[in-house]
Amino acid sequence: MHPDLRRPRLRRTATFLRTLPVLGLALVLAACATPPGAPADLLPPPPLPGTPGPDQSLQALIPPPPPPEPPTASRSTAPGTPAKPPVATSPLAAALLYADRLRTMGPGELAAEQALIGEPGTSAERQMQLALVLSQTHVPVDTARALGLLQRVAASNAPEAIELRPLARLLAGRLHEARRLEDQADRLAQQLRESQRRIDVLNDRLEAMRAIERSLTPRAPAPGARPLP
Repeated sequence: MHPDLRRPRLRRTATFLRTLPVLGLALVLAACATPPGAPADLLPPPPLPGTPGPDQSLQALIPPPPPPEPPTASRSTAPGTPAKPPVATSPLAAALLYADRLRTMGPGELAAEQALIGEPGTSAERQMQLALVLSQTHVPVDTARALGLLQRVAASNAPEAIELRPLARLLAGRLHEARRLEDQADRLAQQLRESQRRIDVLNDRLEAMRAIERSLTPRAPAPGARPLP
Protein backbone atom coordinates (compact mmCIF):
# COMPACT_ATOMS: atom_id res chain seq x y z
CA MET A 1 0.00 0.00 0.00
CA HIS A 2 1.12 3.48 -0.73
CA PRO A 3 2.61 5.28 2.28
CA ASP A 4 0.42 8.37 1.75
CA LEU A 5 -2.76 6.28 2.14
CA ARG A 6 -1.61 4.77 5.44
CA ARG A 7 -1.09 8.13 7.15
CA PRO A 8 -4.79 9.19 7.55
CA ARG A 9 -5.68 5.74 8.89
CA LEU A 10 -2.90 5.91 11.42
CA ARG A 11 -4.05 9.36 12.47
CA ARG A 12 -7.64 8.17 13.08
CA THR A 13 -6.38 5.21 15.09
CA ALA A 14 -4.19 7.45 17.24
CA THR A 15 -7.09 9.88 17.82
CA PHE A 16 -9.40 7.01 18.85
CA LEU A 17 -6.79 5.65 21.26
CA ARG A 18 -6.45 9.09 22.86
CA THR A 19 -10.23 9.40 23.44
CA LEU A 20 -10.57 5.96 25.07
CA PRO A 21 -9.55 7.12 28.62
CA VAL A 22 -11.97 10.05 28.42
CA LEU A 23 -14.84 7.75 27.40
CA GLY A 24 -14.01 5.32 30.20
CA LEU A 25 -14.02 8.09 32.83
CA ALA A 26 -17.38 9.37 31.55
CA LEU A 27 -18.88 5.88 31.81
CA VAL A 28 -17.61 5.50 35.40
CA LEU A 29 -19.10 8.86 36.45
CA ALA A 30 -22.43 8.00 34.85
CA ALA A 31 -22.52 4.70 36.71
CA CYS A 32 -21.85 6.42 40.05
CA ALA A 33 -24.55 9.07 39.49
CA THR A 34 -27.31 6.54 38.65
CA PRO A 35 -28.76 4.85 41.84
CA PRO A 36 -28.77 1.09 41.68
CA GLY A 37 -32.14 -0.44 41.24
CA ALA A 38 -33.57 -2.46 44.08
CA PRO A 39 -33.57 -6.18 43.56
CA ALA A 40 -36.87 -7.71 42.78
CA ASP A 41 -36.75 -10.03 45.76
CA LEU A 42 -36.13 -7.13 48.25
CA LEU A 43 -39.09 -5.01 47.18
CA PRO A 44 -42.09 -5.13 49.61
CA PRO A 45 -45.12 -6.99 48.36
CA PRO A 46 -48.09 -4.91 47.32
CA PRO A 47 -50.68 -4.41 50.10
CA LEU A 48 -53.75 -6.57 50.04
CA PRO A 49 -57.10 -4.92 49.38
CA GLY A 50 -58.59 -3.52 52.61
CA THR A 51 -55.26 -3.74 54.48
CA PRO A 52 -53.82 -0.36 55.64
CA GLY A 53 -50.47 0.44 54.20
CA PRO A 54 -47.38 1.34 56.27
CA ASP A 55 -48.12 5.06 56.06
CA GLN A 56 -51.70 4.52 57.30
CA SER A 57 -50.45 2.31 60.19
CA LEU A 58 -48.01 5.01 61.28
CA GLN A 59 -50.75 7.64 61.10
CA ALA A 60 -52.98 5.45 63.28
CA LEU A 61 -50.23 5.17 65.93
CA ILE A 62 -49.52 8.92 66.02
CA PRO A 63 -52.10 10.71 68.24
CA PRO A 64 -53.92 13.65 66.69
CA PRO A 65 -52.71 17.13 67.68
CA PRO A 66 -54.60 18.80 70.55
CA PRO A 67 -57.26 21.36 69.61
CA PRO A 68 -56.23 25.03 69.84
CA GLU A 69 -56.90 26.69 73.20
CA PRO A 70 -59.78 29.19 73.24
CA PRO A 71 -58.69 32.80 73.73
CA THR A 72 -58.89 33.82 77.37
CA ALA A 73 -59.91 37.18 78.77
CA SER A 74 -56.32 38.04 79.65
CA ARG A 75 -55.17 37.46 76.05
CA SER A 76 -58.03 39.37 74.52
CA THR A 77 -57.41 42.34 76.78
CA ALA A 78 -55.53 45.03 74.96
CA PRO A 79 -52.16 46.05 76.47
CA GLY A 80 -52.45 48.93 78.87
CA THR A 81 -56.09 48.17 79.77
CA PRO A 82 -56.56 47.75 83.55
CA ALA A 83 -57.82 44.36 84.62
CA LYS A 84 -61.29 44.20 86.09
CA PRO A 85 -61.54 43.49 89.83
CA PRO A 86 -62.53 39.97 90.78
CA VAL A 87 -66.24 39.44 91.22
CA ALA A 88 -67.26 37.89 94.52
CA THR A 89 -69.08 34.58 94.09
CA SER A 90 -70.16 34.00 97.72
CA PRO A 91 -71.88 36.14 100.38
CA LEU A 92 -68.80 35.95 102.63
CA ALA A 93 -66.42 37.12 99.89
CA ALA A 94 -68.82 39.93 98.95
CA ALA A 95 -69.02 41.06 102.59
CA LEU A 96 -65.23 41.09 102.95
CA LEU A 97 -64.77 43.09 99.74
CA TYR A 98 -67.48 45.54 100.85
CA ALA A 99 -65.84 45.99 104.27
CA ASP A 100 -62.48 46.67 102.62
CA ARG A 101 -64.09 49.32 100.40
CA LEU A 102 -65.78 51.01 103.39
CA ARG A 103 -62.45 51.38 105.17
CA THR A 104 -61.36 54.29 102.97
CA MET A 105 -64.69 56.18 102.97
CA GLY A 106 -65.34 59.43 104.79
CA PRO A 107 -68.42 60.38 106.83
CA GLY A 108 -70.27 61.74 103.78
CA GLU A 109 -69.67 58.61 101.73
CA LEU A 110 -70.73 56.39 104.63
CA ALA A 111 -73.98 58.35 104.97
CA ALA A 112 -74.60 57.91 101.23
CA GLU A 113 -74.01 54.15 101.52
CA GLN A 114 -76.41 53.94 104.45
CA ALA A 115 -79.09 55.77 102.47
CA LEU A 116 -78.46 53.51 99.47
CA ILE A 117 -78.95 50.34 101.52
CA GLY A 118 -82.05 51.64 103.29
CA GLU A 119 -84.03 49.24 105.41
CA PRO A 120 -82.42 45.77 105.11
CA GLY A 121 -85.55 43.80 106.04
CA THR A 122 -84.91 40.07 106.43
CA SER A 123 -82.04 39.84 103.92
CA ALA A 124 -78.92 38.62 105.72
CA GLU A 125 -76.61 40.16 103.10
CA ARG A 126 -78.19 43.62 103.41
CA GLN A 127 -78.18 43.36 107.20
CA MET A 128 -74.47 42.59 107.09
CA GLN A 129 -73.80 45.48 104.71
CA LEU A 130 -75.69 47.96 106.90
CA ALA A 131 -73.92 46.67 110.01
CA LEU A 132 -70.55 47.18 108.31
CA VAL A 133 -71.49 50.75 107.37
CA LEU A 134 -72.74 51.61 110.88
CA SER A 135 -69.66 50.12 112.52
CA GLN A 136 -67.45 52.58 110.61
CA THR A 137 -69.14 55.75 111.90
CA HIS A 138 -67.86 55.27 115.50
CA VAL A 139 -71.07 56.78 116.89
CA PRO A 140 -72.49 54.98 119.97
CA VAL A 141 -76.03 54.88 118.54
CA ASP A 142 -74.80 53.44 115.22
CA THR A 143 -72.61 50.94 117.04
CA ALA A 144 -75.58 49.69 119.07
CA ARG A 145 -77.69 49.32 115.91
CA ALA A 146 -74.87 47.51 114.08
CA LEU A 147 -74.56 45.11 117.01
CA GLY A 148 -78.27 44.32 116.81
CA LEU A 149 -78.04 43.64 113.06
CA LEU A 150 -75.06 41.33 113.52
CA GLN A 151 -76.89 39.39 116.19
CA ARG A 152 -79.80 38.91 113.78
CA VAL A 153 -77.45 37.58 111.09
CA ALA A 154 -75.74 35.23 113.56
CA ALA A 155 -79.12 33.80 114.62
CA SER A 156 -80.55 33.49 111.09
CA ASN A 157 -81.11 30.08 109.50
CA ALA A 158 -81.44 31.40 105.94
CA PRO A 159 -79.20 29.71 103.33
CA GLU A 160 -77.46 33.00 102.52
CA ALA A 161 -76.66 33.53 106.22
CA ILE A 162 -74.78 30.25 106.69
CA GLU A 163 -71.48 31.68 105.41
CA LEU A 164 -72.04 35.02 107.14
CA ARG A 165 -72.69 33.69 110.65
CA PRO A 166 -69.01 33.21 111.67
CA LEU A 167 -68.17 36.72 110.44
CA ALA A 168 -71.23 38.15 112.22
CA ARG A 169 -70.19 36.54 115.52
CA LEU A 170 -66.64 37.84 115.12
CA LEU A 171 -67.77 41.39 114.39
CA ALA A 172 -70.33 41.28 117.20
CA GLY A 173 -67.59 40.34 119.68
CA ARG A 174 -65.42 43.21 118.47
CA LEU A 175 -68.30 45.66 118.73
CA HIS A 176 -69.02 44.45 122.28
CA GLU A 177 -65.40 45.14 123.18
CA ALA A 178 -65.51 48.53 121.46
CA ARG A 179 -68.67 49.49 123.37
CA ARG A 180 -67.05 48.43 126.65
CA LEU A 181 -64.02 50.59 125.94
CA GLU A 182 -66.23 53.50 124.89
CA ASP A 183 -68.26 53.24 128.11
CA GLN A 184 -65.08 53.09 130.13
CA ALA A 185 -63.71 56.13 128.33
CA ASP A 186 -66.98 58.00 128.97
CA ARG A 187 -66.84 57.17 132.68
CA LEU A 188 -63.24 58.32 132.92
CA ALA A 189 -64.10 61.54 131.09
CA GLN A 190 -67.03 62.14 133.46
CA GLN A 191 -64.82 61.52 136.48
CA LEU A 192 -62.26 63.93 135.08
CA ARG A 193 -64.91 66.61 134.58
CA GLU A 194 -66.20 66.06 138.13
CA SER A 195 -62.71 66.31 139.56
CA GLN A 196 -62.07 69.51 137.61
CA ARG A 197 -65.34 70.97 138.90
CA ARG A 198 -64.37 70.20 142.48
CA ILE A 199 -60.98 71.76 141.96
CA ASP A 200 -62.62 74.91 140.63
CA VAL A 201 -64.98 75.06 143.64
CA LEU A 202 -62.09 74.66 146.08
CA ASN A 203 -60.13 77.38 144.30
CA ASP A 204 -63.10 79.73 144.56
CA ARG A 205 -63.44 79.04 148.28
CA LEU A 206 -59.75 79.59 148.81
CA GLU A 207 -59.89 82.93 147.04
CA ALA A 208 -62.90 83.96 149.16
CA MET A 209 -61.07 83.09 152.37
CA ARG A 210 -58.06 85.08 151.26
CA ALA A 211 -60.28 88.07 150.55
CA ILE A 212 -61.84 87.84 154.03
CA GLU A 213 -58.39 87.58 155.57
CA ARG A 214 -57.20 90.65 153.74
CA SER A 215 -60.26 92.61 154.86
CA LEU A 216 -59.75 91.72 158.54
CA THR A 217 -56.04 92.55 158.73
CA PRO A 218 -55.52 96.30 159.77
CA ARG A 219 -53.37 98.35 157.49
CA ALA A 220 -50.14 99.85 158.89
CA PRO A 221 -50.17 103.74 159.16
CA ALA A 222 -48.24 105.67 156.60
CA PRO A 223 -44.92 107.20 157.77
CA GLY A 224 -45.39 110.71 159.37
CA ALA A 225 -49.13 110.30 159.76
CA ARG A 226 -50.76 110.97 163.12
CA PRO A 227 -52.34 108.09 164.86
CA LEU A 228 -56.02 108.39 165.47
CA PRO A 229 -57.03 109.28 169.16
